[in-house]
Amino acid sequence: MTRLSILAALVLAGTAACAQAQEATGDSTIARAQVGDYHTRVFQLPRGSHPHDVAPGLAGQIWYTAQLQGALGVVDIATGQYRQIPLGQGSAPHGVIQATDGTAWITDGGQNAIVRYQPASGAIDVWKLPADAPNSNLNTAAFAHDGTLWFTGQTGIYGKVHPETREVTVWRDPEGRGPYGIDQTPTGEIWYVSLAGSHLSKVNLADGTVTVIDPPDANAGLRRVWADSKGDLWISGWNSGKLYRYRPADGSWQSWKAPGDRPQVYAVYVDGRDKVWVTEWSSNNTLVFDPATEQFVAAIPGSAPNAQVRQILGRENEIYLPESGLDRLMLVTF
Repeated sequence: MTRLSILAALVLAGTAACAQAQEATGDSTIARAQVGDYHTRVFQLPRGSHPHDVAPGLAGQIWYTAQLQGALGVVDIATGQYRQIPLGQGSAPHGVIQATDGTAWITDGGQNAIVRYQPASGAIDVWKLPADAPNSNLNTAAFAHDGTLWFTGQTGIYGKVHPETREVTVWRDPEGRGPYGIDQTPTGEIWYVSLAGSHLSKVNLADGTVTVIDPPDANAGLRRVWADSKGDLWISGWNSGKLYRYRPADGSWQSWKAPGDRPQVYAVYVDGRDKVWVTEWSSNNTLVFDPATEQFVAAIPGSAPNAQVRQILGRENEIYLPESGLDRLMLVTF
């Protein structure tokens, strides 16, 4: 049996399991299923919320950005209950991550600001971008080791904010529009990718300049980036349909085409086992890639057609998939 036929079998099995697992409960859980070694649970979120990004919240919680409702969502995993916290007038949140102190940090394109939510007090703090960086289409953020938050904006900017000084600094990407996914390596480096510019950038944390690195494929459409435990960078190629690995240690690239005729690889995340998760839109699947065997080893279907998973995050044995096209959130455990 070929790799593609095995993957197809996994998809069919998973789809059938999801279809058979509909159940009525007292919470927002609408489906449970098992795909190989992976168990899925689907939460129905408010209609029209368009959950864009997710993050581990406080213990037992998942956070999500309700982009079309201007709110931060909180799901209680045990009960399935959710609530949404309005973030301010005109809010349209994109990314969310958790700081070491348990606060949520949000890139808010609607407010053109970085927003912090403090669960203990309910306080919301807003850091507006400078006047010379309007409508930046803020995307994603990552923390450096010194506590500085670095962020990207698709209009062609990247920047940082220090929580203590409240100073916001913005730079222009040297090749213009496109800064999208961003991540921190285990050694504290900050890297981001540009979707429109189709390049990888390493940020000089001292002066904010960047070193631009081109992928092996022209117009690959680099969308998201995530570092593994060794510091290798895993990158999704939206236009090329490939999963890339870039090794900063020696400057080498390697790539693997996702299954299918015209794959669209959107999100990427590396779990604690150094397995790589990618969302592939043309087949409506989230794929698991094993670097040890260089094979896609599992395919987890969306809970319905057009799930549109735009970002992945998780912790320990949990993976969070925001289904923006369905106003749902899928929890995968292994």
